[in-house]
Amino acid sequence: MMTHKIRLKLDDVNEFVSAAAKCDFDIDISYNRFVVDAKSIIGVLGLDLNQILTVSCNGYDSEFEKYMSRFALAC
Repeated sequence: MMTHKIRLKLDDVNEFVSAAAKCDFDIDISYNRFVVDAKSIIGVLGLDLNQILTVSCNGYDSEFEKYMSRFALAC
């Protein structure tokens, strides 16, 4: 399982969900104790986008990884 720390803006949510939906493995997005399916626009919009979010991928897709690098935070 790969994890990434990201920060999303409201304008990025639709594109993020679309990119996640193209992957054939499970992707979760979370902060604190809230975990939602990253392929669900309603779930992602329900998160506090002011928080640092953790994306957990149960597989690997090079295009999605490249896309995720746009939102990555330096840790």
